Amino acid sequence: MGLNELVWRKRTREEIEHFSDRYKEFIDYAKTERLAIEYFEKILLENGYIPLEKYTGKENKVFYINREKSLVAVNGEILNGINFVAAHVDAPRIDLRPNPLYEDSGIALAKTHYYGGVKKYQWLSLPLALVGVVVKENGEKIKVCIGCEDKDPVLVLPDLLPHLDKEDKKVSEQFKAEKMNVILGSIPLEGEEKEPVKKYILKLLKEKYNIEEEDFISADLELVPALKPRDVGIDSSFIGAYGHDDRICAFEGVMALLNAQPKSKAIGVILFDREEIGSEGDAGAQARFYRAFLRKMLSVKGFNDTEQLLDEIIDKSTVLSADVTALFDPSYPDVHDKLNVAKAGYGVAIVKYTGRGGKDGASEAHAELVGKVRAILNRNGISWQVSLLGKVDVGGGGTVAKFLAKEGFDTIDIGPGLMSMHAPFELVSKADLYETYLAFKVLMEEL
Repeated sequence: MGLNELVWRKRTREEIEHFSDRYKEFIDYAKTERLAIEYFEKILLENGYIPLEKYTGKENKVFYINREKSLVAVNGEILNGINFVAAHVDAPRIDLRPNPLYEDSGIALAKTHYYGGVKKYQWLSLPLALVGVVVKENGEKIKVCIGCEDKDPVLVLPDLLPHLDKEDKKVSEQFKAEKMNVILGSIPLEGEEKEPVKKYILKLLKEKYNIEEEDFISADLELVPALKPRDVGIDSSFIGAYGHDDRICAFEGVMALLNAQPKSKAIGVILFDREEIGSEGDAGAQARFYRAFLRKMLSVKGFNDTEQLLDEIIDKSTVLSADVTALFDPSYPDVHDKLNVAKAGYGVAIVKYTGRGGKDGASEAHAELVGKVRAILNRNGISWQVSLLGKVDVGGGGTVAKFLAKEGFDTIDIGPGLMSMHAPFELVSKADLYETYLAFKVLMEEL
């Protein structure tokens, strides 16, 4: 049995650390959803996967990149059904507004808009990197990364000093989005009288990136923590990093795909953007790019009624909705149900349902699927546990599961627990990181 078995007592430190080191390399690189997809595209190509446009109907390993922000990949004969790991690669962050730049009292600043569920105060007085792409009027795409290297300057959303901040207010009143303006600089451009500091910043951007002020309108620029992944704890048993939620599951899913062998069904991954804002848009889980990918594969194989055949494939398929859950924090026991919360080092967490209150917005896995999953995990000696996102009427949340279930996939939520979820520096147990990968691998092969 693998239920509530401590991973550290069954895996070697060497194998856990080996996987953790590879993950830290990834999470350090994947500062945005675009960079995560770029990373995965590279390793898929290195492992023999071909892009959909080169598919002839004979190859087993195929992938498709959607708008540089989402991805679907499969290995095996899809007619038998597919065992997917589905995760998301976006993370809470601070975005620049379309027209962000201004100058006030000799300081150049940029206006921001937070993305996803954040505690605003956690992002103040924190070293930030500006990462993303700028698309010029002629279609040229320019990559921007300021604060990514040790020699780079970083950016900061300044906080108010405590001497001038003594009013006792609610957090929602104290920390206002309109005051989250990032500092860009304070040196004036010589010979300029009107907005000389802003003009000097624009001069520097022009010299380094060939960016004009109007180019910010057609840009995806994100402020993310300029922090390196670090081992946490005197025993180095945790990894602290930005973006664990949910790039950790994306990484585990892709690693499982590369190392698993398709058996009765094909295996695959779907990686989405926009989960942190409801899976909206043309790159999120409510988009149907992955269905178009599968229909295209069927069409290239010579099938005509691809829609009906796709429905039959989905009916035979299973999705592991791979997302993180709350990890029990001993400092805040009152928000958890101790019988139904992930604990550090006890492996992958099965989350039978999400949602809020009376399971509002939940995708609840059927008992039959939960039974199959735990049987496979037990049979393969995988440590697992059960978890919910807090006590009833205290916690709650959602994943991509409900959107995939709506399409007809048999779906279950599963993933590692995190401490400080949605913070700029989240914590995961190295043991849970590795055990979740092992769980994804055997479930891909045997479901």
